Amino acid sequence: MNLTYEKCGDYLILNLIPDSEPEGELRKFGLMRKSYLENYRRGIYSGLLLSGELKKHLLMIQEQAEERFDLLVEQMAKQEGMTEQLKAQNQMLWVKRMNNIWERAEENVREEIIYCL
Repeated sequence: MNLTYEKCGDYLILNLIPDSEPEGELRKFGLMRKSYLENYRRGIYSGLLLSGELKKHLLMIQEQAEERFDLLVEQMAKQEGMTEQLKAQNQMLWVKRMNNIWERAEENVREEIIYCL
């Protein structure tokens, strides 16, 4: 990371934008991790930001969280008998149960991956 400065009035301000960032867009879990680090783990956040590793870290956590979420939803749906037949017969019940499964899976991912060091 090359350190560059920007003149602002009589002061030189350090630019904290890294030279090159990894490709990828931050989505729900990546943004949740960023918010958590910013608000509750300032030292880790600052260290990652200054080293230029913040986006790489966020993308890695995001990928892990999305994979875990998909796996949990699939397992929970199978365990609770969520079938296409139920979806065809009673859509409202299917949606209600799937929303419940998604919420539980997301809570699990938040506790295991997002809010963990």
